[in-house]
Amino acid sequence: MTVAVSIVLIMTSLLLIVLVLLHRGKGGGLSDLFGGGISSSLGGSSVVEKNLDRLTIFTGIVWAASIVGLGLLLKS
Repeated sequence: MTVAVSIVLIMTSLLLIVLVLLHRGKGGGLSDLFGGGISSSLGGSSVVEKNLDRLTIFTGIVWAASIVGLGLLLKS
C-alpha cells in the first residue's frame, strides 16, 4: 500500500509542476524571464484558464491527500 501511495505522490508532484508552469504569468518576475510575457493563442481563452485552474486545484488536493496518507501509513 505504501508503494502505491508513493507512486501517486510522485505522479501528482510531476503533474502539479507541469500544470503550474502552464499557467499564464499575471505580472513580472520569473514567468516573463521564460517567455511568460509573450501572448499566445491559448492564453487568451478564459475557458482554458478556468479548466487549467480546476485541474491544478484537483491535482493539488490529491497531492496533499497522498502526503497525509503516506504519513499515516509510515507512522503505523
